[in-house]
Amino acid sequence: MRRIVFFIIIGLISTTALAQNAAGAPTQNISTDSNVVHRLFSTRNMYTFIKLDTRNGQMWQVQWGTESKSRFETTLSDISLVNKDEEKNGRFFLYPTTNIYNFILIDQIDGRAWQVQWGNKEDRAVIRIY
Repeated sequence: MRRIVFFIIIGLISTTALAQNAAGAPTQNISTDSNVVHRLFSTRNMYTFIKLDTRNGQMWQVQWGTESKSRFETTLSDISLVNKDEEKNGRFFLYPTTNIYNFILIDQIDGRAWQVQWGNKEDRAVIRIY
């Protein structure tokens, strides 16, 4: 009887661990070339990507679809986060969070960070994290 209870507990723990891993931190599929101006970051929405200008932190929400009205590119942030003379390819990078709509944008040179939220027009935001 003890052996059966032991195996049931092990089975439940294994199932819980696998379920948590599946819903955990998202994975990224990005170019290995660090000398690019633009990178495209996937979201957990199969139709939505974020395009990042790696020199200055400007971003766009890019959506694809099977109908022309469902395809668009819209601005998330058109404000450069550095002066023109400080721009450098690969300076900015996006990291996914466990929230489908949020990423962390980081300046890889000075360490500043922003919360980036994509979504409908009224739900989009780029907020500095202090």
